[in-house]
Amino acid sequence: MEARLIESREIAPAVRHFEFEALGVERLEFAPGQFTSFTDVIGGKEITRAYSMASAPLGTNRFELCLNRVEPGHLSPRLFEMKPGDRIEMRQPLGMFVLRQPARDSIFIGTGTGVAPYRSMLQAHLHASSPGFTLLFGVRYESHLLYRTEFEAMAIEYPHFRFWPTLSRPDSTWKGRQGHVQAHLAEAIEDRRNLDFYLCGLKEMVDDVRAVLKGLGFDRKQIFYEKYD
Repeated sequence: MEARLIESREIAPAVRHFEFEALGVERLEFAPGQFTSFTDVIGGKEITRAYSMASAPLGTNRFELCLNRVEPGHLSPRLFEMKPGDRIEMRQPLGMFVLRQPARDSIFIGTGTGVAPYRSMLQAHLHASSPGFTLLFGVRYESHLLYRTEFEAMAIEYPHFRFWPTLSRPDSTWKGRQGHVQAHLAEAIEDRRNLDFYLCGLKEMVDDVRAVLKGLGFDRKQIFYEKYD
């Protein structure tokens, strides 16, 4: 299967939002939270990298991704150089990082482009009668709060959705939460125990949050995660 780039745009320094279409299918089937893999030959070597879907299934062959340019990277520089109409080999979406059914109140914890699968999940599952969701999103700088306007609009429309952006390196104008996401877990949990937790981001953050949650007495079956280096 091949993917053809429709358009891409910068949404933060060194971060781009991509819209692709999967060729050869009328509808690309996947569950919100899953990932696809791209493959290309770079420097004579076949390189494959996995990227989380950043959109809910659209009922068409189109899908969206959110990628940061890794320097030095193997595949991301190639993707950042792609022009509309360019093609790249892709695989059918896979992955187990999806919302457990039946869904219940959940806390989504993500850093950087690890917010992508949560955008997919929220687009698909957040509605007037859905469980309550909290998105605890950590980045260094305010300029890297990806999809901020979308999440803020969701929080206005659906009072049972809470968007909690957190900056680890804020400037003097920032009035929101500060530090790492781990510091705000207890506030997000309140006194609730009937919760599920979804963790996506760098390995260090995911491991730290898992340890905190286990220390608070939550069962490992309540904790779902996807991590990367």
